[in-house]
Amino acid sequence: MANNMPPGIEPRLLWKHFDTIRSIPHGSGNEKALRTALRDWATTRGLVHVTDATGNLLIQVPATPGREAESPTVLQGHLDMVCEKNADVDHDFDTDALRLKLEGQWLSALGTTLGADNGIGVAAALALAEDPAAQHGPLEILLTVDEETGMTGAWGLEPGFLKGKRLLNLDTEEEGAVYVGCAGGGDTYSRFTISWEPCPARHSLVKLAVSGLLGGHSGLDIHENRANAIKCLARLLAAARESGIDFRLQQIQGGSMRNAIPREASCTVLVDSTQTETTTEAFSAEAQILKSEFAATDPDMTLHWNVTTPGVPCSTFSMDLTTTVLHSLLANPSGVLAMSKDVPGLVETSNNLGVVQTKGNTLEIVNCSRSSVNSALGDLRRTLKSIYHLAGAQVETDAPYPGWQPDLDSPLLATVLKVHENLFGKKARVMAVHAGLECGLIGQHFPGMAMVSIGPDIRGAHSPDERVHVGSTANFYTFLKAILADLR
Repeated sequence: MANNMPPGIEPRLLWKHFDTIRSIPHGSGNEKALRTALRDWATTRGLVHVTDATGNLLIQVPATPGREAESPTVLQGHLDMVCEKNADVDHDFDTDALRLKLEGQWLSALGTTLGADNGIGVAAALALAEDPAAQHGPLEILLTVDEETGMTGAWGLEPGFLKGKRLLNLDTEEEGAVYVGCAGGGDTYSRFTISWEPCPARHSLVKLAVSGLLGGHSGLDIHENRANAIKCLARLLAAARESGIDFRLQQIQGGSMRNAIPREASCTVLVDSTQTETTTEAFSAEAQILKSEFAATDPDMTLHWNVTTPGVPCSTFSMDLTTTVLHSLLANPSGVLAMSKDVPGLVETSNNLGVVQTKGNTLEIVNCSRSSVNSALGDLRRTLKSIYHLAGAQVETDAPYPGWQPDLDSPLLATVLKVHENLFGKKARVMAVHAGLECGLIGQHFPGMAMVSIGPDIRGAHSPDERVHVGSTANFYTFLKAILADLR
């Protein structure tokens, strides 16, 4: 069904809550309506709840009979979702409910992100609060805000807000894996002031677009080495410049979220009317190279351009600024930069050139950097600052969030692993993730908090290809219930 939750999928309570979540717009910074709905739900069930100054919601769930004296367990997820859609999809993330489709065992949305990250985790925690079959001690359901665009909620947690000393984060995306560590990260914002100049006589405008890329999560999917639409666009422009075309930029846009690998990018350039054929020939040659290079990772890559002759006076970037922007984008590192020396197959350091946008008289470029080694993260962010300072941009960096260091001797981890083996007859994989989980910040605010992270199979997070496996979600919920039943 396209307009509501497909019928008959289990566990019923979890999907009931997910249906509520998907029906209320809740992009980062727009969580108020969803938070209000969940507060109303808690009030109706007689559950104590409190919202802190940052907007984080804490719901207290009493223990089931006989377990009232136990220490509380924190169930943690985030309220916001990444809002990404295909260019041809009519959807307003501020007002419209997500439309769902079920294909086999995979649930997705129609042309948009699904919000399974982290709606499934939130729905599971809420379901446990009213599941008559669940057995558990006291629960604290912590639902943070603005995780996807800066972990604002986790940053704003205050001492004393939580009583529990053990936490189950419900925000990873692989069944059978128990995560015990994550990368830290931070963002870099570089802004150029645009020097506009009148378009010279005898010129044409060329609109150049890159689309059809797979994209994905800039942490979880960065190791796939997929094409970055902004970098591809820069390479097409570089090919034209190397062919002797003195073009000028009129506008450039690419990506929409700093932590999503850009799937689309476009620009408009001004060229001398006598050079349009040479320009398109250069684009065509480089396009074939790009399509061949990324045939395995991005088979649907589309590179398109068209030439028009403007009928009204126009303006463009100066030639100097055009050259500076092009060289900056080409020099900007993006992708995997180092692999872990301690954990085979784990990305240590990466950078995502996530957004470029022309806004009035400003061109903004946004990078999302990650590393499990704090010194490497600092060096990468210093490199980005140097590139853009040399280019004459104003550079702003946010405060980096810390990584989460594994505690392999944790009693909580031992319990979780024991429960998994007893329940499923096989050992869980103990893993770290090259993505930013809130556990690092929570651990900083609440020293000594024991933490693990679990979740169902979710694919394509942060992109319109996002989907969650229904059977895996049922297993995840069963696992979570069994953990809480066993914890003492």
